[in-house]
Amino acid sequence: MGGAVPWEIVVAGLFAVVAGMNDGGALLATGLKLPSVRPLTGILTLVVLVALVPLVTHQVALTFVTRLATFDSPDGGPAMTVAVVAALAVVTVLSSRGWPTSLTLAIVGGLTGAGLGWGLPVSPGWVALVLLVGVASPFVGGSAAWLAVRLLVGVTRNGGLPHWHVAAFAVQSVAYAANDGQKMLALFMIALGFSDAPLTYTALVAGLFAVGALYGMPKAGRVLSYGIIASRPLHGVAAEVGAGLTVITCAAIGTPVSMTQAIAGGLIGAGIAQSSGRVRWYAAARIVLAWLVTLPVTLVVAALAALVGRELTG
Repeated sequence: MGGAVPWEIVVAGLFAVVAGMNDGGALLATGLKLPSVRPLTGILTLVVLVALVPLVTHQVALTFVTRLATFDSPDGGPAMTVAVVAALAVVTVLSSRGWPTSLTLAIVGGLTGAGLGWGLPVSPGWVALVLLVGVASPFVGGSAAWLAVRLLVGVTRNGGLPHWHVAAFAVQSVAYAANDGQKMLALFMIALGFSDAPLTYTALVAGLFAVGALYGMPKAGRVLSYGIIASRPLHGVAAEVGAGLTVITCAAIGTPVSMTQAIAGGLIGAGIAQSSGRVRWYAAARIVLAWLVTLPVTLVVAALAALVGRELTG
């Protein structure tokens, strides 16, 4: 579909900037209490990996484009626009009311709903798989972080936690670029009509992500933790390990997973490993409730908007 209209490209670009603001801060927040990865170094690392990792694998991007629903068709661009607008609207409304949520859940719901509303082929099997993996990922990330705390307590008795932080951040960053970060690439694939991952476009996505991440960096310290736990540096490193391993495993089967969900689960698991009293359960429950609301609400909003759009465009 070579005749993509400009607004589809603009919408895809806007989403990449917003993803940088949302995800960049979340990826940096867990390790801010350690000086081993400076914020600018972390952002540069993420930008390089977002540009390069899809050259090796972009299976998650293809899941967004062709597996949840078939967007590689003439109607894919308008439906994608509806999906992005619905996702951003729902996330904005929830966040403004103090209910921080996942942009990835929103775009999964938006693409699925827009596909249904616009009459595109939607795969119930893939939708169910993505939902199942999304529900499981915070628990898996939390369990991995719980184990990581036990390991790190033993191996860092005489120091060395900053070195583990560097390694954990690297794993988490590769996982993001191989999985969650590819939602940005997927929207450009729909808007511009390509199915591979040329460096020109992955670099464009990485650049827009960088703009958002730099803009949102001053808020990085409070992007993710939301008061989930009384955090120590050990918990942040363990959460990075748990989230990174969880998300990169899901990338291997092409299933998109929200990194922020996995990190939140990792923080809770790391807190429980030392004392359940460290976890602020009320704050955690609010975040989980926001997750539960985000996908179905976005799906319904996008489906209704797509139905209207389809009728208006004939």
